[in-house]
Formats: sequence, structure tokens, C-alpha cells
Amino acid sequence: MRLSGFSFVRNAVDLYYPVVESIRSALPICDEFVVAAGDSTDGTTALLRGIGDPKLHIIETVWDREQFVRGASNAVQTNLALDACRGDWALYLQADEVLHEDDLAPLADRLRAYQDDPRVDGLVFEYLHFYADYDHYQTSHPWYRREVRIVRGGRGIRSWKSAQGFRHQDGRKLRVVPAGARIFHYGWVRPPRRMTRKARALAEVHLGAAGAQAYVPDLEAGYDFGQLHGRERFTGTHPAVMHERIAACDWQVWPTATRRKHDRPAVRMLSWLENRVLGFRIAEHRNYVLLPS
Repeated sequence: MRLSGFSFVRNAVDLYYPVVESIRSALPICDEFVVAAGDSTDGTTALLRGIGDPKLHIIETVWDREQFVRGASNAVQTNLALDACRGDWALYLQADEVLHEDDLAPLADRLRAYQDDPRVDGLVFEYLHFYADYDHYQTSHPWYRREVRIVRGGRGIRSWKSAQGFRHQDGRKLRVVPAGARIFHYGWVRPPRRMTRKARALAEVHLGAAGAQAYVPDLEAGYDFGQLHGRERFTGTHPAVMHERIAACDWQVWPTATRRKHDRPAVRMLSWLENRVLGFRIAEHRNYVLLPS
């Protein structure tokens, strides 16, 4: 069995993406790791080369601003990296997603177990969405609990919409089984000014430059994380590759009067019902078909 890893990234230094930690978290179980390195202006490509692992294959790309509509450029870059993968399976990590070392051996065993099962198109991971700091993660209804992060090679599988998940080329949902592993998602943990810059960059690939500037007008303002509802305190261990970055955390975030989506009273009530009473999400969106495992 051969496992490829793949990702895409642009301006990771300026936008505080833990892309080096992300890649290093997967390298121990990957036979290769392909990253589409966009036309960064902050030394990101040099940073990637500094990883110095022979498994790492860097594809230098140029982002087309005409694709800055509803996140289409993210899917294009993801597919460029996916198409270069040569493995039986392909493990996808976005630049702010990290694997825990405790999950690697069980994950590899899982892949071997399903290697010869033609029903299975991919594996779906459990998510920990850290929010505002490294001590709290989101459990609110709007935050997705699972997503596909391993797909089988040779089936015409493509990145879907803004690259959150995957589907077959004809639009069919993938048939998946649980990976038995976690994705530590750090996309919403940054120094407040860096978070503002990331919010502008994220808005740009969905709305274009003018729309992003209107949405995030002041790049020097600290990001407003809102009332901080929906979070749970994290009592486990972070991936070892993240320890140095976490130790360097020198900011604190306090609640404000701003209502983010997860701060709205109706969403808070729904989240409480799901998390404390029902144990499942009501009308949960799934971009996949979960097979019996």
C-alpha cells in the first residue's frame, strides 16, 4: 500500500498558517507529500523547501484571480496537488490542519484494512476546531464535525466547491468509512491582527479583491472573535509538532458584544440540545455517504 499526502498553500508566513507543522505531522506515514505552493510574496515556498525531506514534492503555481469566486481557486490548487499523487490512497491536509502522532499507526492500519474493499472511496475524520486560542474548541451547530480527508486514487475524485471536501467527477458523493483519527484544525487561532489578515485573504478568494476590502476594510484592526459562545475547554494533548508554536502564543482574547453565528441565541439553544441531550446534529450536512464500518 502506498500513501500520498497533499496540500496547497499561499502566503503562509504572513497569514500565520502552521503549514510546516501540518506537513510534518503526516510525513511519518506518507510515501510522498505533494504541495501546490502558490505565488507567495512572503517566503512561503522557501519555508517549504527548508523542511528538507526527500518525500516532499513542491509544485510551484500561480493563482488565477479570475478564479477568486466562491473559493474556486482553492479547489483548483487542491486538484493540482491531487493529480500529482501516485499513491493508492491520498491524504489531504489543508495548511491549518494537523494530525496527532497517536493517530498515525491506527490510521495506517485502517487504510490497510480497506485497501481491497471496492466499496470505499475514502475515509472521514473527526474535527477539533480550535477557536481564538489553543485551549478551546468549537462544538456549536454551525461547525462541521467530520469531513473527508483521505480519498482513493484512480477514481476521478475531485475537490468539491471551495475545497472543504471531495466528490466524484460526476458529482456523486463519496462512500466513506470512519478514519478513527482526528484533524486538529487551527484555522481560527492566530494573533488578532494576523486573524484579520487571514479573514481578508479568505474573503478575497470568495468575493474578489474589491469585495474582500469592503468586508474587511482595516487590516490593522484586531479581529473581533465575538462573544466566544459554543466553545469547550480542551483537556487533551496537542500534536507534538505544534508544541513550539503553542508555546509562542502571546495573545489573549476576551469576549465582545459582537454576535458571530455561533453566538446567536437560537444557535446556542440548538447546540445545547444537540450536545447535551440528543447526542447528534439535527439536519447535519454530510458531503459523503457513510458506509457501515
